[in-house]
Amino acid sequence: MEIEVKYSIKDKETALKIWEDEYLLSIEEKDSREKVYMKASYFDTDDYILSKNDIAFRVRMEGTRIVASLKWKGDSADGLHKREEINVPVNDEACFIIPNPEIFRDSDVGQDVIKLINGKPLHSLLEPKFLRSRLRIDTGTSICELAIDEGEIETDYGSLPICELEIELFSGEQEDIMKIGGTLAEKYQLIPENRSKYARGWKLLEDSQKLKLK
Repeated sequence: MEIEVKYSIKDKETALKIWEDEYLLSIEEKDSREKVYMKASYFDTDDYILSKNDIAFRVRMEGTRIVASLKWKGDSADGLHKREEINVPVNDEACFIIPNPEIFRDSDVGQDVIKLINGKPLHSLLEPKFLRSRLRIDTGTSICELAIDEGEIETDYGSLPICELEIELFSGEQEDIMKIGGTLAEKYQLIPENRSKYARGWKLLEDSQKLKLK
């Protein structure tokens, strides 16, 4: 299960202040900081069969690494996101154009997705493109990654800005990431973000095309 907290950052200047914050400098793992360019595509069929079943099929390039993911059973409140997730490394960039759901066949949810798609062609719904500034934190009881994402969610019907803070729990206690996030949120007036990048992009498509999932 993926567990993370998300906050909206009001502008790039605030994002830079968070990145240089003394509190983060005091708790980060040494030499863990890096910046990685990421671009992703979220895929669905023409009749949106995956979205109707609360499933997201994402292919993302993280620097030079390509990862295909399925996310499902998502829930969020007060910026805390929980969802089931599986990730599969991919060696072919063509997956961004013609994704193959067969790569998930070894999992139960992958087999369900294959049945849902039923051979229908997949097309890209939206494409988040952003620079991720990230670092790792070991609290002594938990290990997590803190990331600041800046970029855009691109669709055929317009784009949305990305400027947000994410803290993902790798192991340990959920309360630790809530504490770190709460400290930064109070200091920089951050707003809890209950919508994922996919959810925000889908809302833009829904508003632009009058799409309905049900």
